[in-house]
Amino acid sequence: MLISKETKFRGRVVEVNVETVQLPNGVRTVLDVVHHPGGAAIAAVDAADRVCLLHQFRHAAGGRVWELPAGKLEPGEPPQATAQREIIEEAGVFARSWCSLGTCISSPGVFTEVVHLFLATDLEAAVANPEQSEVFEVHWVPLPQACARALAGDLLDAKTCIGLLRAAERLRQKP
Repeated sequence: MLISKETKFRGRVVEVNVETVQLPNGVRTVLDVVHHPGGAAIAAVDAADRVCLLHQFRHAAGGRVWELPAGKLEPGEPPQATAQREIIEEAGVFARSWCSLGTCISSPGVFTEVVHLFLATDLEAAVANPEQSEVFEVHWVPLPQACARALAGDLLDAKTCIGLLRAAERLRQKP
């Protein structure tokens, strides 16, 4: 239960608070909490069973990271609408079929961000329109190879690993 909060920083995307809370065991403690509006990530799988991966520059990660196309939820925007917007902007494809793969929490000890995961299939070409501040290359990788890379530790982004493995399992279960 939240007792008090003091905002230490409010930026373009996140708000950082020092929050005094009472835990379920009755202990009162002070926590640093980074509030984030959440996001959506997409495992876009084409007819050749290839998944779109971005090799994206991430300053905070110290270089390039392999990721699924993804983006931040805009105020009032449903997660699937975010996913539909981001897949066009970043992957340059439009999907006719969508399936929720659930959610994941990147770092529950400090971040409130919830990422909504989606499987997108029945893809058609669209005009990509990445943001000017995004630096990435688009790669279409066989889904089994991408999953093997996730399991081997070659892919470091949590939402990407979870999204790939859930997508592969969902596609295996298709009748």
